[in-house]
Amino acid sequence: MRFERICLLVLDSAGIGEMPDAADWGDAGADTFGNILKSRQVKLPNLQRLGLGNIRPLENCSAVDSLIGSYGKCTLKSNGKDTTTGHWEMAGIVLEKAFPTFPDGFPPRIIDEFVARARVPGVLGNVPASGTEIIKELGEEHLSTGKPIVYTSADSVFQIAAHEEIIPVERLYEMCEVARKILDGEDKVGRVIARPFLGSNSADFKRTENRHDYAVPPPQNLLPLLKEAGLDVVCIGKIASIYDSVGVTQDLVAKNNDQTVDQTMNALNDDTTGLIFSNMVDFDMLYGHRRDTEGYAKALERFDEQLPSIFEAMEDDDLLILTADHGNDPTFRGTDHTREFVPLLVYGRSAKAGIDLGTRGSLADIGQTIAENFGLKLSDGDSFLHLISPDNDV
Repeated sequence: MRFERICLLVLDSAGIGEMPDAADWGDAGADTFGNILKSRQVKLPNLQRLGLGNIRPLENCSAVDSLIGSYGKCTLKSNGKDTTTGHWEMAGIVLEKAFPTFPDGFPPRIIDEFVARARVPGVLGNVPASGTEIIKELGEEHLSTGKPIVYTSADSVFQIAAHEEIIPVERLYEMCEVARKILDGEDKVGRVIARPFLGSNSADFKRTENRHDYAVPPPQNLLPLLKEAGLDVVCIGKIASIYDSVGVTQDLVAKNNDQTVDQTMNALNDDTTGLIFSNMVDFDMLYGHRRDTEGYAKALERFDEQLPSIFEAMEDDDLLILTADHGNDPTFRGTDHTREFVPLLVYGRSAKAGIDLGTRGSLADIGQTIAENFGLKLSDGDSFLHLISPDNDV
C-alpha cells in the first residue's frame, strides 16, 4: 500500500545520546533525552507507547511490550550538528563539508561590506554569544547608537539582533537579505537569522516571535521532487526558510510549539496528498540553548499531551514520523548544539507497530522512505518503508 500523506514532525534538538564521534565535537557525554529524563519523573506516556523507551534504556521511561508505533534512532551522517545540516539530511542531502563557522567573530572584510551595503552606522558585538545574553549586554548601547547587534555561535549562523522600535522588522529583514548575499560565496554560512526584540532596558529585553531565517538554497532534495510529482509539500514553522522555500507548496506560519501543533492538525484536516513537514522550535530555542532542563521537560510533557489530538486528526492512510535534527542537551556545558543520535518514532493506523527500525545510518533514511512511498528516489539514504508497510512480511 501507499500512505497518502506523511507527516514529518521534528522535535528540534531532541537528541537521544552521543554519537561515536561526539568527543571530536567536544560533546562526549551529551544526552538530551536521557539527561532530561534523569532530572525527574517526566510523564511521556504517549511517546512511550510509540516506542521511546524501546530505543535504548532510559531512566523513568521503560520499554513497552504492546506498542502503537515503531522505533529506532538515526545517525547524523553529515559533517555538522546544526539545524540546516540535520534538516537537509532528512531530505536526502548529506554534507561532507561542514558550513563555515566563525569562533572569533566575522572578519573585517565581511563586517565592513555588511556595514556599507546595509547602510548602518556600524555593528555591535561580532562575537559568538547566546542571543538572550548578548541583548542584555549590548541592548542598551544599541538603543542609543542604532547599531545592530551581530553575533554568531558554534553553528554556521550570522545573526542580527535589533530592537523593533529602533530598527523596524521589515528594515531588519532587508539587512538580513544583504547579509545573505554577502555570505553566499566562500563564506557561505548555513543561515542568516533576524532576531528582533523589545523592552526598555537590559532587565526586560525579550526576543519577539518575528524571527526570520535566510538559508542557503539547497541542492536537489526530497521537497522539489515531491512538488514536481504533483504532490503537496506543506511546511510549518521554520521549515520553509531552512530550504529557502524550494519545493514548498504551502507555508503555514507557526512561531512556537503550540502553534506548530495547531497548524499541523489544520494541515491534517485539510484535503492534501504528500508531505506535511513541521518543526517544533521551542525545544531548541527556549530550552536547549538556554540550558533550561525543567522548561525542556515541561515542553516535552506538553507535547506528549497533544499527541492524541494529532493521532485523531490523522486519516487511516496517513503516516506520522517523529524525529529530531541534532541534540541540545540542557544539562551540558555551554549553550550550543550537541552531536547526538536522534530518535525515530513512526505511527500510522495502517502501519506495522512494534518494529525495531534499528540504528539507521543516516537521517536521509527518512527522506528515502518518504520518497519510496511516493514512487520517487533520492541519491542518499536507505528506506525503511518495507519494515512498516502492512503489505510486506518482515
